[in-house]
Amino acid sequence: MKFKLEEKFAQSYNHNAVATYFAPGRVNLIGEHIDYNGGLVMPCAITMGTWLALSPNMEGKTRFKSLNFEAYGEMEANQIQVKNQGFWFNYPIGIINEFLKDGHQIPALDMLYYGNVPIGSGLSSSASIEIVTAFALNDFLSLGYDKLQLVKMAKRVENEFIGVNSGIMDQYAVAFGEKDKAIVLDCDTLKSKLVDMDLGEYVLAIINTNKPRALADSKYNERVQECQTALKLLNKEIALHNLCELTFEKFALHSHLITDETILNRATHVIKENDRVHHAAKALNNGQLELFGRLMYASHESLKDLYEVSGKELDTIVDFCKSYEPVIGARMTGAGFGGCAIALLKKGFEEDFAKQLSDYYFDRIGYYAAIYISEIGNGPIKL
Repeated sequence: MKFKLEEKFAQSYNHNAVATYFAPGRVNLIGEHIDYNGGLVMPCAITMGTWLALSPNMEGKTRFKSLNFEAYGEMEANQIQVKNQGFWFNYPIGIINEFLKDGHQIPALDMLYYGNVPIGSGLSSSASIEIVTAFALNDFLSLGYDKLQLVKMAKRVENEFIGVNSGIMDQYAVAFGEKDKAIVLDCDTLKSKLVDMDLGEYVLAIINTNKPRALADSKYNERVQECQTALKLLNKEIALHNLCELTFEKFALHSHLITDETILNRATHVIKENDRVHHAAKALNNGQLELFGRLMYASHESLKDLYEVSGKELDTIVDFCKSYEPVIGARMTGAGFGGCAIALLKKGFEEDFAKQLSDYYFDRIGYYAAIYISEIGNGPIKL
């Protein structure tokens, strides 16, 4: 991909790229809608991601192009730019703005992107773009930031510039992913540990519903607000910074404070899901993949019934997986409202799984899902 992108760069900008970078996408294995509630999540980086080729130019403007989108953008060098509503290049603009706010000079650059993470699929295409941009500029211009600083910068871009009230998981997983490892991340303290993700005779299947969804326009921010409401009500009796400080047993003692059934459901999911991550990490450490799979199914049911972020498309995929014996666990991943599901699939059944699931999904939804078999990969690199 590196050489193809560099060839396209030369065609697009009439000069050669001088550096090329890659950052992965991510899947969250378990622990959904936990990151903004200060709990535990278990993501991993995948081998799909975003490539970026770049070079300085003499035009006085930084120019953004992508092989995935017709729209292209530009900004005056060393001048903070406002958001262009709805365009992909808001993500790199936001990152450059952050470096400028920190007092760095960012010269005029030509930048060409290509990604094979499906847009709006829940695999963090946005975080992948943010991190590849931040990592590339930090390396290329020797700006001296460490990975965690870049992660925090990318989160600010997502929250303040793009306008999505997401937690830090996506950017963290993209930046700190390691091959064949899952990350157990405490989203409150930002402490993490790596867990061996030895899948043995299984592979990770990623199933894209092909139902597009835009997080900033979805009910994502509504869920954040509902959790904040639950926290405020619980704080009438106990002092909490976030919902995930509670065990379910302690939550049960104070749940009478939440009289609205919807708000109670949201809080119940968050606290039980946080517990599931603890159990999932133990299961992986003990090589208990079938237990891990059962926890995946339980997570999906909670996201469907209590958090209400699934939908017909995601439920159809998980229902099929439950009926297909070579799958030992499946769930929606990401924010929901469309996007992707993941499944632990026995090796050797990849083609049969894809065909049978495609037919099952088409019969019920009216269009096809896309199925990928991914490895667990590394974080950002210079190519």
